Amino acid sequence: MKNKNIKRRTFLSGLSKAGLIGALPVVNLEAKKSPVAEPNVFLTAPYLQTLSAQAVTIMWVNSNKAYNWVEINKKGETPRKVTSAKHGLNQAYNRVNKIRVTGLTADTDYEYRVFSREILSFKPYKVTFGETIEQGPFTFKTPAEKEDEISFVVFNDLHNHPAIITEMLQKFAPEKDYDFVVYNGDAFDFCDGEGPILSDLIAPSNTMFSTSLPFVMVQGNHEPRGNFARQMFDYFDYPEERCYYAFTRGPVRFVVLDSGEDKPDSDDEYSGLVAFDPYREEQAQWLASEIQNPAFKKAAFRVVFIHIPMFEGKDWHGREHCAKLFNPLLNKGKVDLAISGHTHRYAARPANPATHHYPVLVGGGWGTGPGPAKGGTRTIIKVQATAKQLDAKMYIDDGTVVGSFDIARRGTK
Repeated sequence: MKNKNIKRRTFLSGLSKAGLIGALPVVNLEAKKSPVAEPNVFLTAPYLQTLSAQAVTIMWVNSNKAYNWVEINKKGETPRKVTSAKHGLNQAYNRVNKIRVTGLTADTDYEYRVFSREILSFKPYKVTFGETIEQGPFTFKTPAEKEDEISFVVFNDLHNHPAIITEMLQKFAPEKDYDFVVYNGDAFDFCDGEGPILSDLIAPSNTMFSTSLPFVMVQGNHEPRGNFARQMFDYFDYPEERCYYAFTRGPVRFVVLDSGEDKPDSDDEYSGLVAFDPYREEQAQWLASEIQNPAFKKAAFRVVFIHIPMFEGKDWHGREHCAKLFNPLLNKGKVDLAISGHTHRYAARPANPATHHYPVLVGGGWGTGPGPAKGGTRTIIKVQATAKQLDAKMYIDDGTVVGSFDIARRGTK
């Protein structure tokens, strides 16, 4: 057996190299060229997130991996360069940019530009850069330390219909008489890639306001669906990296809750890949602490954003679980207003001593009515609050007010 193996190896080694080469297909090496790399470009304008009196997050997306930064200054002053750094490393070789700018002065106008220097090659001891591109200048103003009033607008259930944003803001808020915008869940049918995030939400926001005013992204029950759902969070700034949190603007303490999916975690639709029941329980523990927070208790008003309304629509598991966990705490905390969506049927429900002790506005949706974006039931909610009064109005396309609450501060007449 040993000799046979030797003879076989001898036979193979004796094959003509020319014969082997001749058996291979002929390749024209001259004709085979490397593809030309596309140049780095901005896929979005910058969009603002989590703006406060001392800080702001500036985000944008470019096409190629790069080293990215912001240059910002008070008007008339020399710009300072701000990068995103973690563990001693400036963020680089990335496309989705999230740069937190701190050390700002309250009630001050700022000018900024964003830069992207393409990285052609990133080796351990040598980085090869390409061209640097920039956008700007853009402007924004930090809020005062103690804002006397605040105003905002709310959309929900856009479901990949960007015209709702542009058309409704042009019609009902052409002068940008708001401090921020809230997307209160189901901005998308599902998340299966970057494209719809940019085209259906970021682009219309850029067109209307988001280079100078921030928006708040609330998760609905459709954002968790699709193979890109776990990457979607990279495109927005969530305080403490969570979809539930609280913040204060002006006389209002805002609470953002994530109502999760509407069906049980065990539903076949989710393929065993979700765990919203324990997630909602986690939020309830946090909410119990939040309603004891001095910032919450001392606020003139307390407003909650939650996509699924807890006492509206079908008796599905998600709605009932939210009502069981959250509603007793919201009653205990003396919440002044909750704003929801989900049902695609607008509604205004006064406080009910048997259930929710606070009024609820439920926005419409893209609906089934006329128009290119299937308008007719789509809504925009406008809210303005001072230290004594909170006024909320919900409009449909034709300007009709279909829900309204004028809420006086507790303890005042």
